[in-house]
Amino acid sequence: MNQNNLIKWDLDLIRRYDLSGPRYTSYPTAIQFNPDLSAEDLVNTGQQTADKKAPLSLYVHIPFCAHVCYYCACNKVITRNRKKAQPYLDTLYQEMAELSQWYADDRTVEQLHLGGGTPTFISNQQMVELMQQLRQHFTLLDDDSGDYSIEIDPREVDHEMLKVLREVGFNRVSFGVQDLELKVQQAVNRVQPLEEIADVLHEARRLGFRSINIDLIYGLPHQTLESFSKTLDSIIALSPDRLSVFNYAHMPDRFRSQSHIKAEDLPSPETKLAILETTISKLIAAGYVYIGMDHFAKPDDELALAQQSGKLHRNFQGYTTHSDCDLVAMGVSSISQIGDVYYQNEHDMSAYTAAVESRNNAIKRGVTLSTDDRIRRAVITQLICHFELDMTTIEQQFDINFSEYFAEALQELQRFTHDGLVNLNPSNIEVTPAGRLLIRRICMAFDAYIPKQEPTKGFSRII
Repeated sequence: MNQNNLIKWDLDLIRRYDLSGPRYTSYPTAIQFNPDLSAEDLVNTGQQTADKKAPLSLYVHIPFCAHVCYYCACNKVITRNRKKAQPYLDTLYQEMAELSQWYADDRTVEQLHLGGGTPTFISNQQMVELMQQLRQHFTLLDDDSGDYSIEIDPREVDHEMLKVLREVGFNRVSFGVQDLELKVQQAVNRVQPLEEIADVLHEARRLGFRSINIDLIYGLPHQTLESFSKTLDSIIALSPDRLSVFNYAHMPDRFRSQSHIKAEDLPSPETKLAILETTISKLIAAGYVYIGMDHFAKPDDELALAQQSGKLHRNFQGYTTHSDCDLVAMGVSSISQIGDVYYQNEHDMSAYTAAVESRNNAIKRGVTLSTDDRIRRAVITQLICHFELDMTTIEQQFDINFSEYFAEALQELQRFTHDGLVNLNPSNIEVTPAGRLLIRRICMAFDAYIPKQEPTKGFSRII
């Protein structure tokens, strides 16, 4: 059995260590982004520290949805008025032109992702125009070798739109499914029959999309162990290349749409854990590799192969194979990573539009990485992607003595060692099968910004 499939379920450890904590799509995390830093300084530092010979990753945020899904915590605009899309796209093109002046530099775009919202809210003609604008301003690949993906709502896509998406260059799709039980779908306002999902998936395969991801969520109202097991069986039968199985975090005070969900309809913490345990067992038995946290992939998928070869990376889209890419993000609320800089656009649509119209960008807040940030980011990235860390490599890369530099973290890891989460050796740290589910908590030992012993505000629970 592949080493990545060795997961040990220890309920006592899970209950002890299941605090709140970051997902580490960045380090420092977005909570450390500073609104007082000027956009000019952030961009200048990014340009100075970026590797202009390395390829690029692009992210485009399309915030519109025709229907509200009650569980959703994404930045979105709920509207059935399709005419709202073009003014937003026009603003997006203005921002795109400026960003290309900053970062394009003839750098090849190896990765492209359209997220939302619902990217397929826009029309086929608008999608063609969007891709034309991206090709005009950045160097996109024309040989289908890039990793060009888009998030799809199966209820919003017909065969003609799938054909258009394939023709303009997309070769990966991600389907939002969440759950197949009708009672659960009705409770979260997202009714979509399995037949509808299967039809879109099979057509995507026929058109030559080379990777299909399906998103599921556990912890939704009325879910039971039995009902979610049936959902898993049906999804496994569809044989997606990748699966993301997210934990629903009920925070109606932060996300207004979640107020439609009654807390008393949610599964108990014990049921949620049972659902997660069954999910992991079923997917591993079906041949999927546990990549980490909530991601699974077939053994021959690029994610699994990158993890095997030590080249897996993590950014704001989750796990990725493109560790050498700067991430140029555009659109409302999007987050970029350029060299030693992270920054985020305005979150409010009107503020985003006004900012781009007045100064050609919408940067609201960000952070410039210190040397300590870069060292800790390297450590956390290795642990969360590969479940192990070679201390000697970090020492050579940053010219430090690991045991001295991380004396406090290593002391905390001694407790993890005692509890069987990690094996701490003279030159490496190895996360055990029992520790893999708690990798976020292990990474927190190396985080200089957050408290370690109590739940942390602003983050979801680890499990």
